[in-house]
Amino acid sequence: MPFEKLSDHFIVQIYESIRDQVLADATSGVRLVGEPARERAERLREEIDRRGLFCKPIEWPAQV
Repeated sequence: MPFEKLSDHFIVQIYESIRDQVLADATSGVRLVGEPARERAERLREEIDRRGLFCKPIEWPAQV
């Protein structure tokens, strides 16, 4: 997904949505978020850093 045309707010919102999904997986014990979500989060994180935005990194459980 090209991020250039997306707003700063939307980029961070997508990243935070992935964080919420990872947290839900960790608390439920059911893994729904896998490697594709992790890769997307990494691309989003790169864009967040490139734009000079602040967002806490996602803490991925060991099994993901």
